Amino acid sequence: MAENHATATDKQVPYSTGDSKITETTIAEMRELAARYPVGRSALLPMLHLVQSVEGRVTPEGIEACADVLGLTGAEVSAVATFYTMYKRRPVGDYHVGVCTNTLCAVMGGDLIFERLKSHLDVGNDETTEDGKITLEHLECNAACDYAPVMMVNWEFFDDMTPESATQLVDDLREGTEVKSPRGATICTWREAERVLAGFPDGRADEGPTGGKATLAGLRLARERNWTAPNGNHGGGGAAAEQTVSPEAAAGPRPEDQPGKESGTGSPATPDSRKED
Repeated sequence: MAENHATATDKQVPYSTGDSKITETTIAEMRELAARYPVGRSALLPMLHLVQSVEGRVTPEGIEACADVLGLTGAEVSAVATFYTMYKRRPVGDYHVGVCTNTLCAVMGGDLIFERLKSHLDVGNDETTEDGKITLEHLECNAACDYAPVMMVNWEFFDDMTPESATQLVDDLREGTEVKSPRGATICTWREAERVLAGFPDGRADEGPTGGKATLAGLRLARERNWTAPNGNHGGGGAAAEQTVSPEAAAGPRPEDQPGKESGTGSPATPDSRKED
């Protein structure tokens, strides 16, 4: 397990309260992260992920460790740790389950999924089940609207979810059944995932599929129709873009490419109406 990478003989750092898992091995890894950047303080975000991989959350000891390595104050580190929602101040379960409840996912069923999971797990938002297995949280947009409604488990996507498939998913996780993301790696524990986010790969970056059909639909159409991108010469304004876009692309999408729109209905888009301001 990623959280057990330190040895039993590692010396506890002086600012530990006695129950902290931050050891000299962790401090050495923090220094390694800082050395990867021209300016050491740029490593603060991955260092906080490292703290979470060891402690299960961002602890006071973790904040002081980051501050000491980077030459910052505890207040400066705390300001960052409390700004980003991926950094947790309360213990997180083995599996962080996030349900997107932003506009499109909510309309497609995300709100129903979240309510079902709260009832099924008997927890509220950002709370953990009594067995320590699942932490449930509603999330803002996951940039996966083409697969709405979506969930994430330890930041791996689960697409086209329903209340039924969501409850089955969390039940499998609690029972220890191996679970795979439909387009990612086998689901590991939250602490293991945090260690990867800290910058220590687990060797499974290429495990599982990548982009699905919905995500790659635009690329497929572009290849089929020989659409090309602007040449990058922005000095000429819109003229440069028009020279590199095929006539078919300039005419706009065909009705059959737009689900729910009948052929011959509506007003065709003109090039002027599609130009950016």
